[in-house]
Amino acid sequence: MAEKRNIFLVGPMGAGKSTIGRHIADQLHLEFVDSDQEIERRTGADIAWVFDLEGEEGFRLREESVIGDLTEMQGIVLATGGGSVMSKEVRNKLSARGIVVYLETPIEKQVARTQRDKRRPLLQTEEAPRDVLERLAEEREPLYKEVADFVVRTDEQSAKVVANQIIEKLDF
Repeated sequence: MAEKRNIFLVGPMGAGKSTIGRHIADQLHLEFVDSDQEIERRTGADIAWVFDLEGEEGFRLREESVIGDLTEMQGIVLATGGGSVMSKEVRNKLSARGIVVYLETPIEKQVARTQRDKRRPLLQTEEAPRDVLERLAEEREPLYKEVADFVVRTDEQSAKVVANQIIEKLDF
């Protein structure tokens, strides 16, 4: 695996992609990038505003473009948005340009980690957050597994422990 110098983290919201990604980047002296933060930087607006104005489809087009650009960089740890894997183009770019790690997280942990976060547009609906997360998991989990070089569970371990597990598997 040593020929790929980028690490791309995929998984559902609340999996810890950003937190774990920062730990990995720090330990391996790589640049950390969060695709959602990059979208916000480029648009000058937060994700919720982009969703409100352009809908999920418009957001996904922006996300696809941003991830396309970011995956061309070298020496990065990229935390992707939870729905980014819905795009075949994104999955292809992730697979071709780095090592993809799926951070598998049980629904209960996702609910606990996202329950007070008002910046997640897909959870700001009349539908119960647990129901939304279960529906999204059903749609996305096969795609996370398809694109992943390996899977790491994040449920009962600290972000540092998970980051260390990933680093051990990377052979960098």
